[in-house]
Amino acid sequence: MGYDLSMRVWRGDVDGGALADFTVPVEEGEVVLDAIHRLQATQAGDLAVRWNCKAGKCGSCSAEINGRPRLLCMTRLSEYDESETITVTPMRTFPVIKDLVTDVSFNYEKAKEVPAFAPTAPDADGKRRMSQVDVERGQEFRKCIECFLCQDTCHVVRDHEENKPAFAGPRFFLRYAELDMHPLDTNDRRKLAQSAAGLSMCNITKCCTEVCPEHIKITDNAIIPMKERVVDRKYDPLVWLGSKIFRRDQREEV
Repeated sequence: MGYDLSMRVWRGDVDGGALADFTVPVEEGEVVLDAIHRLQATQAGDLAVRWNCKAGKCGSCSAEINGRPRLLCMTRLSEYDESETITVTPMRTFPVIKDLVTDVSFNYEKAKEVPAFAPTAPDADGKRRMSQVDVERGQEFRKCIECFLCQDTCHVVRDHEENKPAFAGPRFFLRYAELDMHPLDTNDRRKLAQSAAGLSMCNITKCCTEVCPEHIKITDNAIIPMKERVVDRKYDPLVWLGSKIFRRDQREEV
């Protein structure tokens, strides 16, 4: 059975904007993106919204619904009372291009700063091997669809624009962790995560985990283990002594 949905949708661009009120007819079983599409078709033909798959796998339709970062295509209207007004706004952490579309290029610039996977030399038979437990551990991290909702909700950059140059954000801490925990990767990601990516600025509030549509345990399985690895490398006296001996041996060989 259908009903008339009350919506407030942000309209504007880089120069500013405001919320506009609409009443949109919707049907049972629909999602917020359906209501946005019907709004485009019937009342606001120039409304800008980014979307692609409508299946929760491309990460394109990220926005904020009643102030919470979510995917428009995975948020069912049935989650809200029929009398409730649903407010849809663009992701607050990124600059607005138009209406619900934001400029997320910040994330692609941060992606360039992550050194590529650098595998060990292959075994004598030309193959590389790793245990199944290591395969399974990294599988969770590769579920990321790059919707950037975790980046949007992270208060380190959400409320502090000045932190962006020094802070990669949870999506890329996930990438650093995936590579650092990979048994065949030869790069030491710990120093980079601490110095270049700003890992120490994260205070593990778990807000990124709460909004992840793929239910990746970003904080518990990636960020906290990476913090522990950084601490081990930086403060463990045995690790420190080993690094000193290694460097001395290098000098003697030279």
